[in-house]
Amino acid sequence: MTLRLQARELACERDDRWLFEDLDLDIVAGEIVRIEGPNGSGKTTLLKILSGQLADYHGELFWNEMPMRQARDAFLSSLLYLGHTTGVKAALTPLENLAWYQAMAGGPDSEPARLAALDGVGLAGFEDLPTGQLSAGQQRRVALARLELTPRPLWVLDEPFTAIDRQGVAELEARLEAHARNGGSVLVTTHHALRATPALRHVRLGAGNAHVQH
Repeated sequence: MTLRLQARELACERDDRWLFEDLDLDIVAGEIVRIEGPNGSGKTTLLKILSGQLADYHGELFWNEMPMRQARDAFLSSLLYLGHTTGVKAALTPLENLAWYQAMAGGPDSEPARLAALDGVGLAGFEDLPTGQLSAGQQRRVALARLELTPRPLWVLDEPFTAIDRQGVAELEARLEAHARNGGSVLVTTHHALRATPALRHVRLGAGNAHVQH
Protein backbone atom coordinates (compact mmCIF):
# COMPACT_ATOMS: atom_id res chain seq x y z
CA MET A 1 0.00 0.00 0.00
CA THR A 2 1.36 3.41 -0.95
CA LEU A 3 0.75 5.80 1.90
CA ARG A 4 2.82 8.84 2.71
CA LEU A 5 1.56 12.08 4.21
CA GLN A 6 4.22 14.76 4.54
CA ALA A 7 4.25 18.18 6.17
CA ARG A 8 7.10 20.56 5.46
CA GLU A 9 7.81 23.70 7.55
CA LEU A 10 4.24 23.60 8.84
CA ALA A 11 3.26 26.51 11.08
CA CYS A 12 0.00 27.85 12.46
CA GLU A 13 -0.81 31.08 14.31
CA ARG A 14 -3.92 31.78 16.38
CA ASP A 15 -4.69 35.00 18.27
CA ASP A 16 -1.19 36.39 17.67
CA ARG A 17 0.35 33.21 19.11
CA TRP A 18 2.20 30.49 17.26
CA LEU A 19 0.74 27.09 18.07
CA PHE A 20 3.63 25.42 16.29
CA GLU A 21 6.33 26.37 13.79
CA ASP A 22 8.72 24.63 11.36
CA LEU A 23 7.08 21.22 11.80
CA ASP A 24 8.38 18.54 9.42
CA LEU A 25 6.42 15.32 9.61
CA ASP A 26 6.32 12.10 7.60
CA ILE A 27 3.53 9.58 8.15
CA VAL A 28 3.91 6.32 6.27
CA ALA A 29 2.25 2.91 6.14
CA GLY A 30 2.47 0.90 9.34
CA GLU A 31 2.71 3.80 11.78
CA ILE A 32 0.67 5.09 14.71
CA VAL A 33 1.52 8.75 15.31
CA ARG A 34 0.27 10.18 18.60
CA ILE A 35 -0.08 13.97 18.84
CA GLU A 36 0.51 15.05 22.44
CA GLY A 37 0.42 18.33 24.32
CA PRO A 38 -1.50 20.35 26.89
CA ASN A 39 -4.94 21.79 26.19
CA GLY A 40 -4.69 24.69 23.78
CA SER A 41 -1.39 23.55 22.27
CA GLY A 42 -2.93 23.01 18.83
CA LYS A 43 -3.51 19.25 18.68
CA THR A 44 -6.95 19.42 17.07
CA THR A 45 -5.84 22.27 14.81
CA LEU A 46 -2.92 20.16 13.57
CA LEU A 47 -5.23 17.21 12.88
CA LYS A 48 -7.61 19.41 10.92
CA ILE A 49 -4.76 20.84 8.85
CA LEU A 50 -3.34 17.39 8.11
CA SER A 51 -6.80 16.07 7.19
CA GLY A 52 -7.47 18.94 4.78
CA GLN A 53 -10.12 20.73 6.85
CA LEU A 54 -8.17 23.93 7.57
CA ALA A 55 -6.33 26.02 5.01
CA ASP A 56 -5.09 28.76 7.37
CA TYR A 57 -1.50 27.64 7.86
CA HIS A 58 2.03 28.12 6.57
CA GLY A 59 4.05 25.40 4.91
CA GLU A 60 3.33 22.59 2.47
CA LEU A 61 1.51 19.27 2.57
CA PHE A 62 2.21 16.34 0.25
CA TRP A 63 0.38 13.08 -0.38
CA ASN A 64 2.40 10.26 -1.92
CA GLU A 65 5.07 12.73 -3.05
CA MET A 66 2.58 15.06 -4.79
CA PRO A 67 1.58 18.54 -3.56
CA MET A 68 -1.72 18.25 -1.72
CA ARG A 69 -3.45 20.68 -4.07
CA GLN A 70 -2.82 18.20 -6.89
CA ALA A 71 -3.50 15.03 -4.89
CA ARG A 72 -6.50 16.18 -2.83
CA ASP A 73 -9.06 13.81 -4.37
CA ALA A 74 -6.82 10.78 -3.96
CA PHE A 75 -5.98 11.85 -0.42
CA LEU A 76 -9.61 12.29 0.64
CA SER A 77 -10.52 8.90 -0.80
CA SER A 78 -7.84 7.36 1.46
CA LEU A 79 -8.85 9.23 4.64
CA LEU A 80 -11.19 8.38 7.50
CA TYR A 81 -11.55 11.23 10.00
CA LEU A 82 -13.31 10.98 13.36
CA GLY A 83 -13.59 14.23 15.29
CA HIS A 84 -13.65 14.92 19.01
CA THR A 85 -17.46 14.88 19.03
CA THR A 86 -19.14 11.65 18.00
CA GLY A 87 -21.06 13.15 15.08
CA VAL A 88 -23.94 10.72 15.58
CA LYS A 89 -27.54 11.84 15.20
CA ALA A 90 -29.52 11.24 18.40
CA ALA A 91 -32.86 10.68 16.66
CA LEU A 92 -31.46 7.92 14.43
CA THR A 93 -30.71 4.37 15.48
CA PRO A 94 -27.13 3.07 15.29
CA LEU A 95 -28.07 1.20 12.11
CA GLU A 96 -29.53 4.36 10.58
CA ASN A 97 -26.47 6.39 11.58
CA LEU A 98 -24.19 3.89 9.87
CA ALA A 99 -26.41 3.83 6.77
CA TRP A 100 -26.01 7.62 6.60
CA TYR A 101 -22.23 7.23 6.95
CA GLN A 102 -22.16 4.63 4.18
CA ALA A 103 -24.11 6.93 1.87
CA MET A 104 -21.80 9.87 2.63
CA ALA A 105 -18.71 7.73 2.00
CA GLY A 106 -20.07 6.48 -1.30
CA GLY A 107 -19.83 2.86 -0.25
CA PRO A 108 -22.32 0.04 -0.85
CA ASP A 109 -25.57 0.05 1.11
CA SER A 110 -25.03 -3.12 3.15
CA GLU A 111 -27.06 -3.82 6.29
CA PRO A 112 -25.04 -6.99 7.03
CA ALA A 113 -21.87 -4.87 7.02
CA ARG A 114 -23.50 -2.37 9.38
CA LEU A 115 -24.60 -5.12 11.75
CA ALA A 116 -21.13 -6.65 11.70
CA ALA A 117 -19.54 -3.25 12.42
CA LEU A 118 -21.85 -2.68 15.41
CA ASP A 119 -21.16 -6.18 16.70
CA GLY A 120 -17.43 -5.44 16.35
CA VAL A 121 -17.74 -2.50 18.77
CA GLY A 122 -19.94 -4.35 21.26
CA LEU A 123 -23.31 -2.93 20.25
CA ALA A 124 -25.08 -6.10 19.13
CA GLY A 125 -28.63 -5.83 20.44
CA PHE A 126 -28.64 -2.02 20.42
CA GLU A 127 -29.02 -1.62 16.65
CA ASP A 128 -32.60 -0.32 16.65
CA LEU A 129 -32.64 1.92 19.71
CA PRO A 130 -32.55 5.71 19.18
CA THR A 131 -28.89 6.63 19.59
CA GLY A 132 -29.88 9.43 21.97
CA GLN A 133 -30.98 6.79 24.47
CA LEU A 134 -27.51 5.22 24.56
CA SER A 135 -24.78 6.16 27.03
CA ALA A 136 -21.97 8.51 26.01
CA GLY A 137 -19.63 5.55 25.68
CA GLN A 138 -22.09 3.65 23.50
CA GLN A 139 -22.55 6.69 21.28
CA ARG A 140 -18.78 6.85 20.91
CA ARG A 141 -18.83 3.19 19.88
CA VAL A 142 -21.39 3.97 17.15
CA ALA A 143 -18.91 6.48 15.72
CA LEU A 144 -16.02 4.02 16.09
CA ALA A 145 -17.98 1.42 14.11
CA ARG A 146 -17.02 3.47 11.06
CA LEU A 147 -13.50 2.06 11.41
CA GLU A 148 -14.99 -1.35 10.67
CA LEU A 149 -17.45 -0.13 8.07
CA THR A 150 -15.39 2.17 5.85
CA PRO A 151 -12.01 0.71 4.85
CA ARG A 152 -9.54 3.57 4.46
CA PRO A 153 -5.76 3.34 4.87
CA LEU A 154 -5.28 6.61 6.79
CA TRP A 155 -7.17 7.09 10.05
CA VAL A 156 -7.14 10.55 11.66
CA LEU A 157 -8.75 10.32 15.10
CA ASP A 158 -9.29 13.15 17.61
CA GLU A 159 -9.63 11.78 21.17
CA PRO A 160 -11.25 8.48 20.12
CA PHE A 161 -10.94 6.96 23.62
CA THR A 162 -13.24 9.56 25.21
CA ALA A 163 -16.07 8.08 27.32
CA ILE A 164 -15.39 4.42 26.55
CA ASP A 165 -14.76 1.91 29.33
CA ARG A 166 -11.59 -0.05 30.07
CA GLN A 167 -12.57 -2.96 27.84
CA GLY A 168 -13.43 -0.58 25.02
CA VAL A 169 -10.07 1.16 25.42
CA ALA A 170 -8.21 -2.16 25.13
CA GLU A 171 -10.27 -3.18 22.09
CA LEU A 172 -9.72 0.14 20.33
CA GLU A 173 -6.00 0.10 21.04
CA ALA A 174 -5.80 -3.41 19.54
CA ARG A 175 -7.76 -2.20 16.52
CA LEU A 176 -5.31 0.66 15.91
CA GLU A 177 -2.35 -1.70 16.19
CA ALA A 178 -3.96 -4.18 13.79
CA HIS A 179 -4.62 -1.41 11.28
CA ALA A 180 -0.94 -0.43 11.36
CA ARG A 181 0.18 -4.07 11.04
CA ASN A 182 -2.02 -4.41 7.97
CA GLY A 183 -0.32 -1.47 6.24
CA GLY A 184 -2.52 1.40 7.34
CA SER A 185 -1.55 4.45 9.37
CA VAL A 186 -3.13 6.17 12.35
CA LEU A 187 -2.77 9.81 13.38
CA VAL A 188 -4.36 10.25 16.80
CA THR A 189 -4.72 12.66 19.69
CA THR A 190 -5.40 11.09 23.06
CA HIS A 191 -4.70 11.59 26.74
CA HIS A 192 -4.54 7.80 27.00
CA ALA A 193 -1.00 6.44 27.09
CA LEU A 194 -0.81 4.05 24.14
CA ARG A 195 1.12 0.82 24.48
CA ALA A 196 4.71 1.12 23.30
CA THR A 197 5.09 -0.77 20.02
CA PRO A 198 7.53 -0.45 17.09
CA ALA A 199 4.72 1.26 15.14
CA LEU A 200 4.23 4.08 17.69
CA ARG A 201 5.76 7.55 17.27
CA HIS A 202 5.06 10.79 19.11
CA VAL A 203 4.68 14.44 18.14
CA ARG A 204 4.73 16.73 21.17
CA LEU A 205 3.28 20.24 20.92
CA GLY A 206 3.69 23.04 23.43
CA ALA A 207 4.87 26.62 23.86
CA GLY A 208 4.88 27.14 20.09
CA ASN A 209 7.21 24.22 19.48
CA ALA A 210 6.79 20.76 17.99
CA HIS A 211 9.08 17.84 18.73
CA VAL A 212 8.90 14.73 16.57
CA GLN A 213 10.13 11.47 18.06
CA HIS A 214 11.48 9.17 15.33
